[in-house]
Amino acid sequence: MFAGSTTMDLSGMRKKYKGDEECFEENQLVSLDPIKQFGDWFDQATKCPEIGEPNAMCIATSTKEGRPSARMVLLKGYCDEGFRFFTNYESRKGGELESNPYACLCFYWEPINRQIRIEGNVERIPYQSSCDYFHSRPKSSQIGAIVSRQSTAVPDRNVRTKNDSFQLLFVLSHSQWVRCLRTLD
Repeated sequence: MFAGSTTMDLSGMRKKYKGDEECFEENQLVSLDPIKQFGDWFDQATKCPEIGEPNAMCIATSTKEGRPSARMVLLKGYCDEGFRFFTNYESRKGGELESNPYACLCFYWEPINRQIRIEGNVERIPYQSSCDYFHSRPKSSQIGAIVSRQSTAVPDRNVRTKNDSFQLLFVLSHSQWVRCLRTLD
């Protein structure tokens, strides 16, 4: 395996899955339209009490050189055009999307045995939509977005106290942005 490392064998770690007679088949889909099918499964996930954040998704991006990274974000909307999430231009994710505007989303809803993967190109949504979302966030969340560069350490816990007096009507700057992941053609 790996030189100088301790090997942990996880090959026996497995839960019991349904038998062949209980497997999911295509005729069980509500629609062959992927957005409509997503909507049905998303609705099921939102109604499942064991799923704390049904809009939590993993987004995978990569550098121009193909070096991948993945992290969890929240879906904030979807429609026939694609899937909307919010992020920061100056974050690692933002930089990767700027230089390589393709991403993959993955939703995993284990309690209902559903997983969805979405791949496509990513583009900015209108500036006013970014502003509207930013101002809909709790004040503490707005302040956190202003005083902290995403993906970097906050230098001082007192930063929030120092910035409580910000007038948040003008704070949407270059560091706050939105992207829309659109489905592949």
